[in-house]
Amino acid sequence: MKTIKLLFAFALSATLFTSCYTEVLVDDHNNNNISLNQLLSSYELWYVDINQTIGHGETPFLQIAFTMSFRNGTVFANNNLVGFGSQGNGYGIDVGSYQAYDMILDIYHDIDGYNTFDVYQIDNNTIELYNPFNDTSYFLHGYQRSTFDYDYVFYDNIHYFLQEYEAWEKTYTSQVGAINEFDNENYLQFLAGGNDSTFRSSQDTNIGNPDNIYWDYTGVYGVGDISNNMYLKTLTLDYDFFDNEFFELSVINDQRIELYHPSSGTFYEFTGRGYIQFLRESNAKGEITKKTTKPKMRKQKTEKKDNPRISNRS
Repeated sequence: MKTIKLLFAFALSATLFTSCYTEVLVDDHNNNNISLNQLLSSYELWYVDINQTIGHGETPFLQIAFTMSFRNGTVFANNNLVGFGSQGNGYGIDVGSYQAYDMILDIYHDIDGYNTFDVYQIDNNTIELYNPFNDTSYFLHGYQRSTFDYDYVFYDNIHYFLQEYEAWEKTYTSQVGAINEFDNENYLQFLAGGNDSTFRSSQDTNIGNPDNIYWDYTGVYGVGDISNNMYLKTLTLDYDFFDNEFFELSVINDQRIELYHPSSGTFYEFTGRGYIQFLRESNAKGEITKKTTKPKMRKQKTEKKDNPRISNRS
């Protein structure tokens, strides 16, 4: 995660990332008469706006990615928020290769295999990737790395950040604060997939391998915003047997969070254990050695609707 920016950057980013797309489909694939390769390389990062997606299908690697980049035949993606803005010099990781011709984009993804898209230029920095095989369109907005607000995307999607570790271990409890039930909880886990709101907690101590943690409780959690402060969030853990636990959540770094418990006045720090890189782990030669089985997908918050696009493929 890049160094925290001044608050005015948030106001700018809110404008940049506010969707202004209306369903006016452009007949011409490319209004500027430049090649598809030139169009794709005109921006260093293409932000995947999940909430603009039209259609009932799903292209997994686009559903996971926050950004895509197309560089000299190689596809890069930022799939994780850990290291967001620094991994791969901001481009993310190498996820495959591509060929671009006649406003058709063929992507050969390392995990998902071959996918093909009709590309439509919506405006100066927006493209539509239409997959004719699942009748679904994804909308990508172009940015340069120097002007892209990595912090805004990070904090706007912070619940995915919580899912990027196998477990969060309590590594600090403040001396100030009243004794409370949560003092007994030593591990938290935020599960990817499903309803995107399931957490588990454990009172185990000193567990070296997250796989060996015994989870005492499974419940529902929620992350909320705090007015006029993009860097501070709320975290609510629903414990049926002693009601909800409410915290103010702040990020110390890419592996550590602070939870302030207002009802007791206690500060806790949790450290991430078992980083999950969504897509793959590779060896020094770049060969895939481990594919994650975690079903993390970004969720579309807007209502899904039929896609008016009609494939012109023969």
